[in-house]
Amino acid sequence: MRKVVSALFISLDGVAQSPDKWQFEFDEEMGAVLTTALETTDTVLLGRVTYSEWAGYWPTVTSGEDVGFANWINNSPKYVASTTLDNADDWANSTLIKGDLAAAVKQLKAGEGKGISVAGSPGLVASLLDQDLLDELVLLIHPVIAGEGRKKLFADDTRLKKLQLVSARPTSSGVVIATYRPAA
Repeated sequence: MRKVVSALFISLDGVAQSPDKWQFEFDEEMGAVLTTALETTDTVLLGRVTYSEWAGYWPTVTSGEDVGFANWINNSPKYVASTTLDNADDWANSTLIKGDLAAAVKQLKAGEGKGISVAGSPGLVASLLDQDLLDELVLLIHPVIAGEGRKKLFADDTRLKKLQLVSARPTSSGVVIATYRPAA
């Protein structure tokens, strides 16, 4: 069975929205974690907001330091979780999940291939975790308080969910990379 894994940038105050506004450093250790994620997955899950933002950007990247990721994500099958989009035709290899998210993710997990990566999409990550569909959550915890009314990864009314710490290590820039799995 394939695993669904998410790696998210998060601030000390739990903000996962708009890391480009509060992530000040990106070090080699973070790069290694994200490279491993790319090497061990071949399918991408996206929420509507991330899909809408990325569909207009990543297909235009044809050179520079981000070209490796651009090639990977542009060529990977992408599944978009949205109740408001009519289609996902704006980006090659994208399919809109219609109907029940849990059923669609379970079908993907039962299929052939490497792991399934949730790209960005903190709302989708929270939903997958709540529905017991996320197998691993990697948080890259930045030593910053993002504040300013930005959306947090988990809403205040999120139900209790116990996770098991698999590993935690600091990076050279002070980010802590913490990997969690749902507790049995």
